[in-house]
Amino acid sequence: MSAITVVAGLLVFFGTYLAYTAIIAFYPRLDTESEWLTATDLTILGAAILVALPIAAVVAMRLARRILEPLETLAQSARRIADGDLSVRVQPGDRSLGETAGLIDDFNSMAQRLEDMATDMALWNATIAHELRTPLTILKGRLQGMIDGVFEPDERSLRGLILQVDSLARLVEDLRTVTLADSGHLDLNIEPIRLAREIEQIAELLAHDLHEAGFHLKLDLEDVTIAVDPTRIRQALLALVTNARRYANRGAITITLAEREGETVLGVADEGPGLEPEMATRVFDPFVRGDPTRSRELGGSGLGLSVVRAIVEAHGGRLRYRPSASGGALFEMVFKAAAQAPGTRTGEIAPARQ
Repeated sequence: MSAITVVAGLLVFFGTYLAYTAIIAFYPRLDTESEWLTATDLTILGAAILVALPIAAVVAMRLARRILEPLETLAQSARRIADGDLSVRVQPGDRSLGETAGLIDDFNSMAQRLEDMATDMALWNATIAHELRTPLTILKGRLQGMIDGVFEPDERSLRGLILQVDSLARLVEDLRTVTLADSGHLDLNIEPIRLAREIEQIAELLAHDLHEAGFHLKLDLEDVTIAVDPTRIRQALLALVTNARRYANRGAITITLAEREGETVLGVADEGPGLEPEMATRVFDPFVRGDPTRSRELGGSGLGLSVVRAIVEAHGGRLRYRPSASGGALFEMVFKAAAQAPGTRTGEIAPARQ
């Protein structure tokens, strides 16, 4: 940049001289004394050049320093990030250079996001390892006990091992669902379905087990046709009902389906105790539990609501929480507008006789 400035200065001064000479050559009447510059003129011109060149060089150096210093810092920071130091940030310095300051701001935003992603990944990996350790330790201990003759490999023991394997399988599947959804690769088989009918079928299957646990299902369903993946919606609904069974007070679990303001809303409500305000803001984050000790006793991994959110967002919808009318928790899956058939289905599902 300094060289360009010096060359530009020389071109200005000598170009002016050449232009002046050309004008005099074509229009001699403009020069009343001589076609060429006098010695005095050349002396004045040379002195002006000698004065202007150092000034131009100083100005160019200062301007180059203002521009290049943040860019050099940016390059050094980029090399440090490439070496694994994600905490590095660049000071924008002089903001009068708008493009340079904007570039540095974008770089710092990128570095912050990379650091947040690395932190989340480390926490995610540590949490996954922690969640997998308990069932694996139980499996290993039981199997080793059977080998050593401490435990009899009877049906009861084997069923206990199967339950631990099922727990691992659910955890792995939940992790897979959340990860695929976050990366935008969760496959959906979208087809139009009468959602009320699907919900009734699920309710009939769950009624007996819920009755055994002290719950009963209430349905308030509008006959809505919507284009979704029925398997994934059943998975999400089952997760919400299971969540209510684990943490809610015994009583009614209400499933509602309605169209409101151009949106299809599928909700699951219980009768308490609901969520604390602080917990309600992060209840959909992976591995978040309201009561970790109680969650482990009841078999929860803290991924259920994260899976529901992943499924709903993969459909282009959203999952929200608010207190229910009875003071409990109400989780609502909100989808885009659907075609609605006439009729509303309400009632209570009785457990099937065994």
